[in-house]
Amino acid sequence: MNRVIPGYPLSLGITLFYLCLIVLLPLGALVWQALDVGWERYLAILSGARTASAFRVTLTTAALATLFNAVYGLALAWVLVRYEFPGRRFIDALVDVPFALPTAVAGLALSALFVKNGWFGAPLAALGISVAYTPLGIAAAMAFTSIPFVVRTVQPVLEDLATDVEEAAATLGASDWRIFARIIFPAIFPAFLTGASLAFARSLGEFGAIIFIAGNLPLKTEVVSLLTFIRIEEYDYPAAAAIASTLLGLAFAMLFLVNMIQLWQQRRIGTGD
Repeated sequence: MNRVIPGYPLSLGITLFYLCLIVLLPLGALVWQALDVGWERYLAILSGARTASAFRVTLTTAALATLFNAVYGLALAWVLVRYEFPGRRFIDALVDVPFALPTAVAGLALSALFVKNGWFGAPLAALGISVAYTPLGIAAAMAFTSIPFVVRTVQPVLEDLATDVEEAAATLGASDWRIFARIIFPAIFPAFLTGASLAFARSLGEFGAIIFIAGNLPLKTEVVSLLTFIRIEEYDYPAAAAIASTLLGLAFAMLFLVNMIQLWQQRRIGTGD
């Protein structure tokens, strides 16, 4: 059998070598460092008031940002694929700006916009809503940096989705909402779930965009990534490893759950249930 890539064994070996060197080796070192902490100290670190508060703030704001991105990202992908309008290519290019923009710059820009005398912060303050230096500001920063994951995973699936089934359902009298719920959404659900999970994972580990808008108040607006950095600056490497490995475990557990849901969805569609 002819291989598409010449030297397949060599190319596969080089790929796996660099994957282990760049990804698995650092993660393995992190887990090894966390194992040296010991179970009792590990629990003591995680049960501390400051650590528990950081995890609560991070998980809550990441969930809020992911919920926003799931709805807005799906709507944005739908508009970019299904409609033609002036400036569509420009808006499509803007989706990738959070990938190209340094997160620290994004954090500074969001802080300037959402402070009480900022362009967005002033009218919101008049309504009694504070964004900067609150968990809401953290969620806004997370949503900004992770929105491309939802759009870029859903958009190609929508582009490849044939419209003949939708047209057939419309001729049979199905409403637009029923067509979307029963035909379109099941087809894009695996991609949609993947994008939302990647956005959530990115939000969990976000650092640069958050530290400028969060206020970084312990027990109030301090996130896990910042607390890990503080522990490293204090040369408390066991505590930093314990916190970081827990965050890593949460991300892996979420990705495993997403894969199981996708497998169930594929089997359900395959059996016609």
